[in-house]
Amino acid sequence: MTSNPKAGDGSADEPVGGAGRRAGPPDDLPESEAERRKRRAVFLRELTEARELRERVQPRRTKERRMREAMRMRTFRI
Repeated sequence: MTSNPKAGDGSADEPVGGAGRRAGPPDDLPESEAERRKRRAVFLRELTEARELRERVQPRRTKERRMREAMRMRTFRI
């Protein structure tokens, strides 16, 4: 058995070549407003896509969730 000088390589939590670094700008440079908005738009698009997929995969749960949400909204209407 050989020893591994790079202990931890290959774990699912660490990037392959980054040694613990995040993808994106370095921490010492502030992120521009345009970059932040672009990243946020991508995140929201992926979130919407995930919700749509969940609705297709679990239609019964989705229907129940929609009905509960509708009841909750009716409760607070004046």
